[in-house]
Amino acid sequence: MLQYVDLAQLEESLDHIRAAPADLGTVELIARRPAVDERELLTEAHLDTRDGLEGDTWRVRGSSRTTDGGPNPDSQLTLMSARAAAAIAGERERWPLAGDQIYVDLDLSTTNLQPGSRVQIGSAVIEFSETPHTGCAKFQARFGNDSLRFVNSPVGRELRLRGANCRVAVAGVVRVGDTIRKLST
Repeated sequence: MLQYVDLAQLEESLDHIRAAPADLGTVELIARRPAVDERELLTEAHLDTRDGLEGDTWRVRGSSRTTDGGPNPDSQLTLMSARAAAAIAGERERWPLAGDQIYVDLDLSTTNLQPGSRVQIGSAVIEFSETPHTGCAKFQARFGNDSLRFVNSPVGRELRLRGANCRVAVAGVVRVGDTIRKLST
């Protein structure tokens, strides 16, 4: 039986989420989506400028945000705060249900990482998109109404509690435990 975290508990986690490092963090978890509703936990992933996280279905799924229904390069890769994932999903084994590919301990807020900002993650470089990443019906079903309200609230959007859409700017390899470093703009 699924147990959801209530809004009051989620709001209590905000100070901890806000305390994430601003410039230098850690890759905590990598999840590839080989098919709809499937997840593979990886210790290492290859990020490609064309395909995103290799072996992930980002490219074949397409997007409702493009005129032709094709893949949206602004949402090639999604990062989620490990602290937000822990608050919402609880145990690390449940984090991949959010649907993001890389979970990091880093301040992902729009104040810290504005659209166009870049981070080095392992040997790859990724760029943050302007396109917001918001909670959807699947997120609500997996984590409850309060979690959806939490991530889609003004504070949730500013902190990017649902995660951040990114694109791969420089191909490379990322591993669990790697450093994620904010690059100067």
